[in-house]
Amino acid sequence: MMKVLVTGVDGQLGYDVSAELRRRNLEVIGLDLPQMDITDREMTDRVITGYDPDAVIHCAAWTAVDAAEDAEEACRKVNAEGTENVARACRKIGCPMMYISTDYVFDGQGQRPWEPDDPVAKPLNVYGLTKYQGEEAVRSLLDRYFIVRIAWVFGINGKNFVKTMLSLYEKTRRITVVNDQFGTPTYTEDLARLLVDMILTDRYGIYHVTNEGDYISWYDFACEIFRQAGLDMEVVPVSSADYAAKAKRPENSRMNRKKITAEGFAPLPDWKDALKRYLVRLGENN
Repeated sequence: MMKVLVTGVDGQLGYDVSAELRRRNLEVIGLDLPQMDITDREMTDRVITGYDPDAVIHCAAWTAVDAAEDAEEACRKVNAEGTENVARACRKIGCPMMYISTDYVFDGQGQRPWEPDDPVAKPLNVYGLTKYQGEEAVRSLLDRYFIVRIAWVFGINGKNFVKTMLSLYEKTRRITVVNDQFGTPTYTEDLARLLVDMILTDRYGIYHVTNEGDYISWYDFACEIFRQAGLDMEVVPVSSADYAAKAKRPENSRMNRKKITAEGFAPLPDWKDALKRYLVRLGENN
């Protein structure tokens, strides 16, 4: 039986990845703090080599984008140095590693969807920069790796945009949402299935993964959330310049997903279908 170690198992993606692995009757080693602190190289080496997994799916990350602007060193220790520590341990035991990265590694310019092999220009914020430094560590240390860039993630475990929108309905009937940042959402349950499909193969490389469907703005996404939820919310479009945020966000988070099918994997379902299933799942959990 294949043994897969998952970091960040208490997070939004790690939670669904470990559940998907179990659904397929694979052995799962799910780790988070305090079982393993990825910023501690000796501890990371000791824990990973001790378990000696057949593969590692590295979901643990600093994801508080705005907070990272005031805590650059702490964010770097997790996303860059922590990822390097995991990669070093994988190299030591000779197992492949999957690193979950982000659209934020790009500068967000233009309108053309980003290709997996596009050169990375200067990221717009600390989070994006440190995630890219994690990518560089993986590429420099390992030959067998997956780097999977994702965007606009929502899942059952933890905070996300969908939950935020629904909670706002409890407080108001009118909100403003930016309409000049474009991409596509990613449902962690769908993503987890693809990640497990990938880790069972040797089709290594850099992939861009989101749910299928049209590229949309955050405003479009908010409108669809309330439409599907049957809630009467007035959603007012605003520009990013009118929305105060400490960290700058990319305007263009469109990502080309064609490599998924080119490598023989099944693409994720349409994001509207994913949202529908997610809202049902949320209702069942409440």
